[in-house]
Amino acid sequence: MFDFGMFSPGSVAVVTGAASGIGLAAAHRFAAMGFKVALVDLPGDSLDRACRQLAEGGRPVMAFGCDVSDLAQVQAMAQAVQATWGDVSIVMNNAGIQPGSTVLDVHNWHKVMAVNLWGIIHGCQTFVPDMLRYGKPGLIINTGSKQGITTPPGDPAYNVAKADVKVYSEALQHQLRNMPDCALSVHLLIPGFVYTPLTANGRAEKPAAAWTPDQTIDFMMKSLSHGDFYILCPDNDVSRALDEKRIAWAAGDIVENRPPLSRWHKDYADAFSDYLKI
Repeated sequence: MFDFGMFSPGSVAVVTGAASGIGLAAAHRFAAMGFKVALVDLPGDSLDRACRQLAEGGRPVMAFGCDVSDLAQVQAMAQAVQATWGDVSIVMNNAGIQPGSTVLDVHNWHKVMAVNLWGIIHGCQTFVPDMLRYGKPGLIINTGSKQGITTPPGDPAYNVAKADVKVYSEALQHQLRNMPDCALSVHLLIPGFVYTPLTANGRAEKPAAAWTPDQTIDFMMKSLSHGDFYILCPDNDVSRALDEKRIAWAAGDIVENRPPLSRWHKDYADAFSDYLKI
């Protein structure tokens, strides 16, 4: 269980990828809870607009133009936040990109790994040591993806990066929970289909199957209050039960010695269909 009441008024939250989508929704939620919020994203109109929006009503907000793939920029951002507001209580490492990739073409691989994986590692390695020294309750929330668990064909760079985020987050939480008197915990946000600029693909309206960013953050906050590490979000098309079956089938490829990605293998199509009916 996690009680947000343990945070004092005016506690500090840092959200990366905060100019839009899930990150912006999270920033709004933390601000509504009385947090001071640092919005971190690439510099530009989107970040400036998000900051102005969030600051309405006099809320304490700062915007930082920062490329999370650059450790020096992340460190400079952290120093600026701490110099202005002091101890940080929540860090949501959420920045991500999805430009597309193929298995044998190097195009986009370095960029995707630099942002989607190293951006999260940079955020954790920069903030966690200081948060541990504070000795106060704190949260690290890393945004992963179901694509990092079931690894569907089509965008291998993104899948690899998000699979690594899962593994890194698990390792970090294991280390923290074995530290005496550690009040800091790590959580892995695993969104469903969420309508954001990253997933819009030219669509001007939200598809019926998708959740909104606000729905995702509602689910995240409820899961955090329960102390969940894996925050596995459903959406309007895929239920928790279906997610569980897909994840179990993916693990079963190893246990049953099936071909990799057998869910998409023509020889296993009927078996997978039958499995879903059980």
